[in-house]
Amino acid sequence: MKKLLIAIALIAGLSAGWSCSNDEQTTWDKYKDWRELNNAWLAEMQTKTNPDGTPYYKVIIPEWNPATFVLIHYFNDRAETEGKLSPLYTSFTDTRYKLHDCNGTGIDSSTFVMQTGVQGIYRSQVSGNVQGYAIALMDMRCGDTAEVLVPYGLGYGAQNTGTILPYSNLRFNIRLVDITNYETLP
Repeated sequence: MKKLLIAIALIAGLSAGWSCSNDEQTTWDKYKDWRELNNAWLAEMQTKTNPDGTPYYKVIIPEWNPATFVLIHYFNDRAETEGKLSPLYTSFTDTRYKLHDCNGTGIDSSTFVMQTGVQGIYRSQVSGNVQGYAIALMDMRCGDTAEVLVPYGLGYGAQNTGTILPYSNLRFNIRLVDITNYETLP
């Protein structure tokens, strides 16, 4: 009887593992066209240039993962925010943002967030956001406004959030309003 229970448990475990693997493959296949559209869009954005021929987006490569990147374009003159604070990974920030997919479809915005009691302000800990958003925030200074392109690997990956399809590259428009209770260094 004990051998039968072990055999049943083993078969159930193998079936569950195969099922998860099969679901993952199905997601990969199901969203193939969407994934390819997103990859093509991101590759096109990487080559975008200003009228003077300089790159439109700055590439930010995090030191902790040099195989990844986010693209950022500042709308403001960064000389105006020179010397202002940039958030740390553990900082809490107040931002205004709009989130779109690669087709320009609006997905989310800070106007729906009421955590602070201030209409249009999204307060969060930098580390509590998707990695691409966090990487961009740590490059920004208070008062900066930027467009940030986040590859799906630093966004929601293969996860389907209901409003964001798997393998979606994200386009954020972000204004860093404030860093609340900025950490003090010893």
